Amino acid sequence: MNPLVDVGIIGGGPAGLSAALVLVRARKSVIVIDEGRPRNRVTRESHGFLTRDGIQPGELRRIAKEQISAYPGIQFVEDTAVSVTGSDGNFLIQTGRGEEYRCKKVLFASGMKDLPVEINGLSDVYGKSAFVCPYCDGWELRDRPLVVIVKGAKALHLAKMLSGWTDRYTVCTNGPDELTDEQREELKQHGVPVLNSPIKQIESVDGMVQQVVLEDGTAVPCTGIFFAPKLAAGSDLPKALGCKVADSGMVVVDGLGKTNVPGVYSAGDAASELYQVVNAASLGSLTGMGINHDLISEAWYSDDKAI
Repeated sequence: MNPLVDVGIIGGGPAGLSAALVLVRARKSVIVIDEGRPRNRVTRESHGFLTRDGIQPGELRRIAKEQISAYPGIQFVEDTAVSVTGSDGNFLIQTGRGEEYRCKKVLFASGMKDLPVEINGLSDVYGKSAFVCPYCDGWELRDRPLVVIVKGAKALHLAKMLSGWTDRYTVCTNGPDELTDEQREELKQHGVPVLNSPIKQIESVDGMVQQVVLEDGTAVPCTGIFFAPKLAAGSDLPKALGCKVADSGMVVVDGLGKTNVPGVYSAGDAASELYQVVNAASLGSLTGMGINHDLISEAWYSDDKAI
C-alpha cells in the first residue's frame, strides 16, 4: 500500500497541473494520476494563454511537469483512476493497472471528452482546420470563408460571435435547424445563409477542409469549420462518489472548487463550461489554494494541537 499523501489529483491537464504547482509550493504531498489522452491532443496549437500563445498542448504539459518536478512531494503516474472510495481524510484511489493510492483530499481535474459526431470527414479535419472555440482559433481563420455546423439557439449564438472574426460564413445545420422564427429572421437580417440539408461529406486535403457537401448536392467551399461538439464528463467517478453534477456533466462546485462531498474538489473543464486552457489553469490554481486552506485549517484545529 502506498503511503498517505495530502492530495490525489485525477487529471493532468492545465487545471490539475496548476493545482499541483500551488500545492507542492505550499509543501503538500501530491500525486497526479493521468492517462495521457487529453481532449486537445488533436490540436496543433493552444492559444490565448499569456506567454504561451501558440504552444503545442503536449509541450505545455511537458514544461509544466518539468517545473513542478523541481519541488519535493510530487509524484506523476500515467494510469487511469477507475474507482475512488473512502471519505474525507482517507480516500483510496484504485487504477486500471491495479495500483492503490491513499490521499486526504481528492481533486477531479478530468475535463470533458468528445463524443463521436457522425459527420463523414469531420475527424480528418478536427484540430487542423475544424475547431470548436472562436476565442481559441478564430484569429487563425479571420476573414476566411467558414462553415458553421450547429443548430438551434447555439446557431444564432455562434454566428453572432464569429462576426467579430469574419463575415464570410454559412450555417449548415445538418438537418432540421431547430430555430425559432425570430432566430431565423435575425440570421437573415444579418445576411447569414442557413442550409438545412444533412451533410454528406466534408472534403479535405491533409486535414485542411476544401468544401462541405450536402445531401441535396449543394457544395459549400470553405477553408475552416467551427462546430458544436457533443461532450460528456471525462470521469464518472465524481458522480459515483455522490458529487452533485449538472445536466451537462459539469461537477457543481463553489468558488474554490469544493463539491458537496467533504474532501472532494473539482476544477477546470470538469467544473466549468468555459473551455479554455487559461481558464482551466486559473481554476486549478484557485482550487489548489482552497484545498491547501482546508488542509491547514484542519491541522491547525486538530485535537493533538489543541491546548
